[in-house]
Amino acid sequence: MERFDVVVVGAGPAGSASAIGLAAGGARVLLVDRARFPRDKPCGGGLTGRALRQAPCDVSPVVEHVVDRFELRLRYGRRFSRRHREPLIRMTQRRRLDAHLVEQAASVGADVRQGVRVDGLEQDATGVIVRMGADAARAAVVVGADGANGITARAAGIDDGIVRGVALEGNLPWGALERSRYEQTAVIELGVVPGGYGWVFPKHDHANLGVGGWGAEGPRLRMHLGRLARAHGVDPDALTDVKGHRLPMRRLGAAARSGRVLLVGDAAGLVDPLSGDGIYEAFTSAKLAAEAILADATESYEGRLAAALDHHAAASWAAKRAMDRSAGACFWAARSPGVFPVVAGLLCGDVSHPNEARGVARPPLRLLARLAS
Repeated sequence: MERFDVVVVGAGPAGSASAIGLAAGGARVLLVDRARFPRDKPCGGGLTGRALRQAPCDVSPVVEHVVDRFELRLRYGRRFSRRHREPLIRMTQRRRLDAHLVEQAASVGADVRQGVRVDGLEQDATGVIVRMGADAARAAVVVGADGANGITARAAGIDDGIVRGVALEGNLPWGALERSRYEQTAVIELGVVPGGYGWVFPKHDHANLGVGGWGAEGPRLRMHLGRLARAHGVDPDALTDVKGHRLPMRRLGAAARSGRVLLVGDAAGLVDPLSGDGIYEAFTSAKLAAEAILADATESYEGRLAAALDHHAAASWAAKRAMDRSAGACFWAARSPGVFPVVAGLLCGDVSHPNEARGVARPPLRLLARLAS
């Protein structure tokens, strides 16, 4: 049986980032994934400034587009737009981002094995056996990074406390949309899907259209996506690569560790409840997990994870409740003077929490807080 310091299960952003941090820190790391890279993964593909600050390596080689303007629209009616002096989001595709991160993990010494399915875990006082078909590996610690549908959380008995949303998206080549309108703009449609929103995001040679919301909206997502497409003058049948995926959202206080198994990224339910984005949380949890393992202090991981993410996550849960109760009030608040700089600061990583808002931004944000309570 092969032996490693750490086995990382799943080579998405959280898993590869964990492997990069661990291998760079001197650990002997096995990184396994059932897929072979590059592979497609449903995702809006937005990299915020705050996510880039936590990235384990330079990701500029896979950035396809830069967004510096938001357009918000309410129920496909009233709309407004705001532009920021700096990029708000850098657009990529998960096919490219994930392959790049896997390459970086291998370059710093991680043993990367693709096309390997993990069947189960056996944990004891001194380590964890990872079963992979007829093969097995033993490690002191396992990092579970195999996403919303992975095996590690279930095998370790720490898959409770997760609320599951759903999303559906497709792609449309430039030419079917007026490129000049969308090229540097992220369009957000409020009040069109319970528990979520619709979007149009620009990429290098196409636009990504999608809708997401509560898990109960699953049977209606195709209808929501069709309505979004038609609202932008597009025949829904023209969308290609239409794929759905689950959005695991962690309740505050939910477990992210059991003994020698640590969960990161989507496997831990670390998707932002409001935006549905999980890249920042993936990179942050990966960094914290790697630091805890290298310091031989895995018991500190959950506390440090909560300290890093829970304050912001609580605000996102509150904003999500406010959005469901009154998308109109949220639209009004977002349009109010002073609010956009706060939103831009959150995306860019210059503002850590809405409570840092000052001046004219405070009254509309206080209204949303009351609406959410």
